[in-house]
Amino acid sequence: MEERTTLEVIAPTVEEALVQGLAQLGLSADAVSVEVLDAGGKGFLGLGGRQVRVRLTVNPPAELTAPEPPKAAVEPKPAAVSEEKTPAAADDRPLRRAEEVVSTILKHMNLQAQVSAEYGESDREGGSAIHIDIRGNDLNVLIGRQSETLNALQFIAALIVSKELAQWTQLVVDVEGYRTRRERQLRQMAHRMAEQAVLAGRRQVLEPMPANERRIIHLELRDNPQVETESVGEEPGRKVTIIPKQ
Repeated sequence: MEERTTLEVIAPTVEEALVQGLAQLGLSADAVSVEVLDAGGKGFLGLGGRQVRVRLTVNPPAELTAPEPPKAAVEPKPAAVSEEKTPAAADDRPLRRAEEVVSTILKHMNLQAQVSAEYGESDREGGSAIHIDIRGNDLNVLIGRQSETLNALQFIAALIVSKELAQWTQLVVDVEGYRTRRERQLRQMAHRMAEQAVLAGRRQVLEPMPANERRIIHLELRDNPQVETESVGEEPGRKVTIIPKQ
C-alpha cells in the first residue's frame, strides 16, 4: 500500500488550520483530504477557547486526475449546434446539497431563514464556487466577531458537501449581503490608510483581521507603487501593516 503524506495543524479555527496546512504543503484545497480531529472549545460550530486540530492528507495522483478509459468507436451523428453548458446546467446536485446542508445547520441553531445557492463566475481553470445566500430576521448571530461564526459555518458546510460529493467543493456563505458590504469597506479602508501612510511617512497598522480579510487588503494594494503591505503578529491578533516605500 502506498503511504500517503499527512500533516496535522493546530490553529484557532478550522479555516485557519486549512490555510496554514495548504501553505506548508504548497498545495491547493482540492489536492488534499481534510479531517477535523478536534473541533476545539465548546458550543456549536467548534467556537471556543480550545484550538482546533486538523489533519490534511495528500490525495494520490489517481484521485486528482483519473484517466478516462478508451472509448469504443461510435457511429458519427449528424452535426448539431453546440451549446456551452454552465456549471448549473451541467449538474445542480451540488447546489441542492449545499442548500440542504446549510439549512440543516441553521435548524440546529434554532434559526429560521431562507437559503438559496447559485454558481459564481468561473475562474481561470473553469471551476466555480457555490454562493449561498441566507436571508431572514435577526441573523447577526451568524456573523459573529470578525466573521468567525460565518467563516466556521462556511467551512464546515464545505467539508460536509465535499465529503458527500467526493471532491473539494468551494462554498461562499453570505448573510444578507454582509460579505459584499464588508469587502467594499475593507477596500475603501485600504486606500484611505495607504494615503495616510504616504502623507505621514510612517507605517499604518490596521485592526486585527482574519486571514480572508487580510488577503483583501493585500490584493487591493499590491499594485500601489507608493506602499507595500505585510501581516504581523500571531493569530487571532494578526494585523496588516501598510508601509510607505522610500
